[in-house]
Amino acid sequence: MTAIATHHHPSQLRRRTLGALLGAALCAGLALGTAAPGAAHADEIRVVTSGGFSAAYDQLVPLYEQATGHKVITSRGASMGNASDSIPSRLARGEQFDVVILADAALDQLAAQGKVETGSRVDLARSMIGMSVRKGTPKPDITTVNALKQTLLDAKSIAYSASASGTYLANELFPRLGVAEQIKGKATRILSERVGAVVLRGDAEIGFQQVSELLPFKELDFVGPLPDEVQQRVFFSAGVAVGARNPDTARHLISFLAAPAAAPIVRSTGMEPAKKP
Repeated sequence: MTAIATHHHPSQLRRRTLGALLGAALCAGLALGTAAPGAAHADEIRVVTSGGFSAAYDQLVPLYEQATGHKVITSRGASMGNASDSIPSRLARGEQFDVVILADAALDQLAAQGKVETGSRVDLARSMIGMSVRKGTPKPDITTVNALKQTLLDAKSIAYSASASGTYLANELFPRLGVAEQIKGKATRILSERVGAVVLRGDAEIGFQQVSELLPFKELDFVGPLPDEVQQRVFFSAGVAVGARNPDTARHLISFLAAPAAAPIVRSTGMEPAKKP
């Protein structure tokens, strides 16, 4: 079972890595020929990001703004699906961004559709799917494939994401476990909301989503990740949007988010930093 690193306090990580990240921003700027951090010229960078990378993103972006003077304007949406605020829906109706961050397969699809610059993809982190329950309720066993299957059959209600993790669960894992038909009436696909919020309200007994999206809900008990044999490790990746107003600055921000110095913060959110090529 893969361990989830959650013991570092965000403020300690910010202090520990700030100097290294400032250096990363400077090096990235010099390599890309963009304005160095602290230069008089400051840009606005419009980013749309899915939830999987949000916990790390929300810690790293203020450091980037501090290091460079640039202003990052953030929108959010699911990696896939037809919800009105999903990233594909936003781009389909012509919303303009500089940087797009979402699950790798969805980013590749957007590149194929001409929405993201071909060749601009940079993998930021790998994410795993986990399960949470409300504090004070029993923590079901999902440490083995058989235990996970029994937990799904026993649960009174199940919530799962409408984005990358939920697509995998509904289309691949539940059928593979042979439970798709049995749980159909009690499993709900959650649109435009974190699964943790649904579990916290008591609208679902158990909830599945990317680990990095479950851990911020401190009022829940994180049960653990899916067993290794059925785990889906998805890269969350960034790309430069076609029509970006500030493509060089967009690449600069992406390099910053992918910098090795960001790894402690990425790990603290339950993700694995992407390995460098």
